[in-house]
Amino acid sequence: MEPVREFSWRKDARGFAGWYYSVTVRDHVGYESWLERDRLVLLDRAPEVVAVASQPFWLHWHDGTRKRRHAPDYFVRLADGQGRVVDVRAEDELDEDTREAFAATERACRAVGWEFEWAGRPEPVFMANIRWLARYRRARGGLP
Repeated sequence: MEPVREFSWRKDARGFAGWYYSVTVRDHVGYESWLERDRLVLLDRAPEVVAVASQPFWLHWHDGTRKRRHAPDYFVRLADGQGRVVDVRAEDELDEDTREAFAATERACRAVGWEFEWAGRPEPVFMANIRWLARYRRARGGLP
């Protein structure tokens, strides 16, 4: 599934966009920051996750004053068929607009029977170990 919007690849961009090869989906999945990449690494190793798509859809709503829209970071399909929408943002970077967007996304998810997850910063030592171990999940030479 292609993202609904393009990632920012500019040198002066706020985030750091890239592609992570997911063993789970056997394809590259986009990310827009190191924090999103770390969440993607964690999703890729979770046994209940069978598919991940980045920037999967636009959510549109009106906040009473203006039209708003938000593209969540990830849509995750779980082994039991359930859907989960994941938004990634460090707690100290949550401004009022972001909180409102996440609340609107959570309400929309509830309405269609999906889970919503806000993901912050993982514990640094744990994440460093997971990133190191992630490189060994790759199938070598086409072998399972």
